[in-house]
Amino acid sequence: MSETPATPAEQKTPASGSPSPGGGSGGSLERFKQAGGALYRATEVDGRLLGLMIALAVTWIGFDIASNVFGQGGNSIFGGSFLTPRNLFNLSVQTASVAVMATGMVLIIVSRNIDLSVGSLLGFLAMVMGIFQKEVLPDFIGFDNQFTWLITLAVGLALGALIGTMQGGLVAYLGIPAFIVTLGGMLVWRGGAFLLASGRTIAPLDDNFSRIGGGTEGSLGRLGADTLGGLGFDLSVSSQALSWLIGIGVVLILIALLITARRRRAAFGFPTRPMWAEVMIGAIGTGLVLGAVWVVNAYTWPVRVAARYAEANGLVIPEDGLILATGIAYPVLIMLGVAAVMTWVARRRQFGRYVFSIGGNPEAAELSGINVRRTLMLTFTVMGVLVAISAAITSGRLDAATNALGQWNEHYVIAAADIGGTSVAGGIGTIPGAILGALFMQTLQSGIVLIGFDTAQQNVVVGIVLVVAVGIDTAYRRRTAS
Repeated sequence: MSETPATPAEQKTPASGSPSPGGGSGGSLERFKQAGGALYRATEVDGRLLGLMIALAVTWIGFDIASNVFGQGGNSIFGGSFLTPRNLFNLSVQTASVAVMATGMVLIIVSRNIDLSVGSLLGFLAMVMGIFQKEVLPDFIGFDNQFTWLITLAVGLALGALIGTMQGGLVAYLGIPAFIVTLGGMLVWRGGAFLLASGRTIAPLDDNFSRIGGGTEGSLGRLGADTLGGLGFDLSVSSQALSWLIGIGVVLILIALLITARRRRAAFGFPTRPMWAEVMIGAIGTGLVLGAVWVVNAYTWPVRVAARYAEANGLVIPEDGLILATGIAYPVLIMLGVAAVMTWVARRRQFGRYVFSIGGNPEAAELSGINVRRTLMLTFTVMGVLVAISAAITSGRLDAATNALGQWNEHYVIAAADIGGTSVAGGIGTIPGAILGALFMQTLQSGIVLIGFDTAQQNVVVGIVLVVAVGIDTAYRRRTAS
């Protein structure tokens, strides 16, 4: 018996229970994925950095809610104490030291090496700079000299470069594995810091040197109040003005970079992003920068500190109190400056290209004429200089050089570089990723404290998060490579 052929209408009718093409929840989800994919491709955003930024946002909100539930609460939008101007200001300052070192660790790891000595070296250099400004320089230029901080910083930078060069030379020219050299350095410099001062704490430090570490004195709010306020401008406005000027300057630089990059790509015949994508990236960047400035300006001086400032300068305190903005901290400015320079070196200079070439294929790099040994040694030299900068920030913030400075910092620095997308296999890494990685690590540390975890619990959580983050990044690389 022959089957009756189906009519055209019957042929086009979907089977019962199956979703219609483009309809239902499945179709909506598919259209959403396609739209998201098109947006992602049009903006050409780095997937790892975007994922890390999303993880940061989620973590911030989560810690703010948790600090309200498990902590003492606060006055943030979610009722917690994490997303407050005070905590975010402190978070930015605390991130700076690790972030500065993480930018150098990117080059170290990219070149297929490691530096385990950065934490101990930080403590050693901080102790050297503390003793130098407290016990050596006064014999030559006296106490409270205006150049004390500058000379001390120069000595620290020079010594950091020397030690970094020495460690890099052992790795590059003698062939001793970086793991062994820097592991030995971790022990030597930690012991050296103790021997220098016989276990003493060197404090207080020079006032100008301490400002490198941030705080009320080490921020643009204080500088604006002293300079613009001294010229007769309203103090409340003066304390905010310099931070806003810096923020606007960064926005203008961002826009200029977007325009320059677009013109350069067009000049060489490369495809350019759609104009709406350029505008969206510029708008998001502008919002983030100006939002950050608004947050730090919203963090005002403590009442007593403002009162002491008014008394010292012969000012009359208004009835509603003297409201002075803290503004952008000096360590944050240093961090941004270091990030800009290191990004330029990594992407635009011959040295940076050599490092990435060595990390990708050392044998091919040497055959192409690159002086591999010299380049490897210089990566450790750069690392030493950056550790010295971090030592100045950390000791300046504490207004003291102690034997515990930099303890465990090597873990956070390496973790920041890894979480930021630097491949332990070498050849892959970004400076902005390291900055975001440092911010993420400090976020974990700060948030865990706010919800009441002790040190042991903090270490457990941070360790687990590190392994999970690197595991996710590894899986992402495998997926994108396939």
